[in-house]
Amino acid sequence: MKNWTSPMSLLLLLFFAFSNAQEPQNEQSSTSLIHFGNSILSNTENTTSHSVLLAALRASDLDCLLDYDAQFTVFAPSNAAFNKLSDVTKKLLLNPDNKEKLKAIMSYHIIAGKLSASNILRAMCRGNGEASFTTILGEKITATMNGIDIVLTDNKGNKAKIVTADSEQSNGFIHEIDSVFFPVNLF
Repeated sequence: MKNWTSPMSLLLLLFFAFSNAQEPQNEQSSTSLIHFGNSILSNTENTTSHSVLLAALRASDLDCLLDYDAQFTVFAPSNAAFNKLSDVTKKLLLNPDNKEKLKAIMSYHIIAGKLSASNILRAMCRGNGEASFTTILGEKITATMNGIDIVLTDNKGNKAKIVTADSEQSNGFIHEIDSVFFPVNLF
């Protein structure tokens, strides 16, 4: 009779090694927001790729809004998007004297309601390739396609591409974008 203990042990060891290798190594990466039970604000606080956005939300007092149970969609500029701005512009953004302008700028990145990428795409299909959504600032933001990318355009013609879609939170969605919208002049 053959002894199957060693091969069976090896097989079980390999099975557990491979099944554990499929699990994420770091539950909270710097760019993904994966804790569905948390609010948009909580998950933004726990990522390193949105620290400038978080500072802007706090400086404009919009951080409290994104912690409510109401549903929101945030087109969230990453730190890389903010880094495209000049140092002077970034300094003006966070200047307490510009709080109302900053609030308007940040409000242009938020929509009341829960919009997944598929909701946006369906709206574009119904609108012959274009869909408009009203921000909490009361201004329109338009979504179109460029190849496989969803591109958002503000009321001044500035564009931002959704680079990471559908980060679902307990109170809505975050779609990371590659640019910051400026619906109002800072100067």
